[in-house]
Amino acid sequence: MFSIGDFAHLGRVSVRMLRHYDAVDLLRPAYVDPASGYRFYEVAQLSRLNRLVALKDLGLTLDQVKVVLDEQISLEQLQGMLSLRRAELRQQIAADEARLRRVEARLRAIEREGVMHTDDIVLKKIAPVRVARLTAKAASYAPEDIGPVIQPLYPEICARLERAGLAITGPGIAAYEPAEGDSVLVHAGMPVNDPPDSALDFEIVDLPAIEQAATAIHRGAMDLVEETYQAVGRWIADNGYRQHGFAREVYLHCPDDVADWVTEIQVEISKP
Repeated sequence: MFSIGDFAHLGRVSVRMLRHYDAVDLLRPAYVDPASGYRFYEVAQLSRLNRLVALKDLGLTLDQVKVVLDEQISLEQLQGMLSLRRAELRQQIAADEARLRRVEARLRAIEREGVMHTDDIVLKKIAPVRVARLTAKAASYAPEDIGPVIQPLYPEICARLERAGLAITGPGIAAYEPAEGDSVLVHAGMPVNDPPDSALDFEIVDLPAIEQAATAIHRGAMDLVEETYQAVGRWIADNGYRQHGFAREVYLHCPDDVADWVTEIQVEISKP
């Protein structure tokens, strides 16, 4: 048998928590010395302790944990619950990290208000381009709504093009259209030379030429693109132009590390 201190050490919990689990009838000691009141535990009780802590980390209350343990949940069921919770936690961590990056981008934009550089904005004509594309709807144009919608579209359109035996002829292009309310249609396209075909499980469309576009190169993750967009907006205003619709985004370089991405922002403009 193990003393409460040794058992706490083995189970990586505090002595205080073991006493609490005893008090609420979740994990009773195997033996309590009647003279000293000292608690002792058997090594086999580690199994119940492991399940108890795991279920607690799943977000269950201690009352709920007791019900589950007393019903003798199987190892397979517990592994399934923990795997699901692990996936949820990873998703939450990723969302929190993305939110932190967006906050940092906004802070940089605030710090640079009035001093954002527009020297790198280039005015040019954009040639028409034929793309194979998939479309989905985002709740808004905010990065936190656009990102989860557009990201899975590109591997999917690439996989469908490969199955169809069609060659990709250039970098990916994202285009956006307003929909009802604040929602936005997100078009994820890959350039191709092939004609439209109703038998395909994606559409092939021609993006029209843009006679005048204010363009800028954004380097880094797209959830940090606010500063680049605002620099383009300042240039448009300072030079007496009017913006037409949402920008196109051309993904010139997309390695695994999004910090190394290179994207061209193309905003259609005209003189009033």
